[in-house]
Amino acid sequence: MEKQSLFSKWKARWLFVLVLLEVSLFVVCLDSSSGATAALEAASTQRPSNDSAHYHTEAVTTYVYLPLVFYTDACRVSTGESYGSLAIPNWVSPTLPAETHPDLNLAVRGYTITQASLELVDLGGDTDPSAPQLSSVFVPPRAPNIKAAYQVYGWDWVCNCRTGPLSPPDDPEVTLVDLAATSDELVRVPDRSGGDIGEGYKALVLYADPDRITLKYTSDDNVVYGYTIHVENVCVDATLLALYQQLNDAGRHSLPALTAGQAFGRAHAERVGVAIRDTGTFLDPRSRKDWWRGY
Repeated sequence: MEKQSLFSKWKARWLFVLVLLEVSLFVVCLDSSSGATAALEAASTQRPSNDSAHYHTEAVTTYVYLPLVFYTDACRVSTGESYGSLAIPNWVSPTLPAETHPDLNLAVRGYTITQASLELVDLGGDTDPSAPQLSSVFVPPRAPNIKAAYQVYGWDWVCNCRTGPLSPPDDPEVTLVDLAATSDELVRVPDRSGGDIGEGYKALVLYADPDRITLKYTSDDNVVYGYTIHVENVCVDATLLALYQQLNDAGRHSLPALTAGQAFGRAHAERVGVAIRDTGTFLDPRSRKDWWRGY
């Protein structure tokens, strides 16, 4: 056991060194490439004179792909679940590939850390009794232990560029939180009362990659109406990911569908990021009356 542990430590160190070498090579290549430098300059932040708190970042259209080294023991990619799909009733041809769509793939927008409170907040206003309850993202349900708070960037559809970060008074102080988790812990579809989207399913998978997933609480392939939840830093189940990729490649006439409480992945580390939207608008995931009733 001691020899095996020592081997694992040296294996992890060598993988770390390889990643550092690849990053160094990328920096050297980027520095020597006038085209890449020009692309980065085009993507630099520009602050409008009439609003110093907001800025635009041009969409970068030049990409450099590097080999990656994965340590496969970091997260199990199977939950033991089986998955079904649901036809999209009002199908329209996608306007953008899902992986580059800022409403589907949260990585396109990005987010930045804030110094806001890591406690639940008591907000005024109306309450939807059927809102998804984020306490049920884990089993058994539990009060949140918020490890970090973030602001998600906005998106300007005219210039096809991100704006922000989102900020008060027009937007909540916090639009994404990291919830404490146990590494490899199952992550599940938050439940809500009523709101089935057909055939007993509760949520549609609008986007999935190995590290994140986007869930929609209607059968529409968009975030225009109803609740949407983005989950970050999660190892998405390999079977679910393969099903999503198959249906996405086939034109998104149907998409994977999940039941309430169904596991869709595992916590990649000791925290899982969660953002929630209603009719496309990012809301404060710390709101006690909305997403954490009873805590």
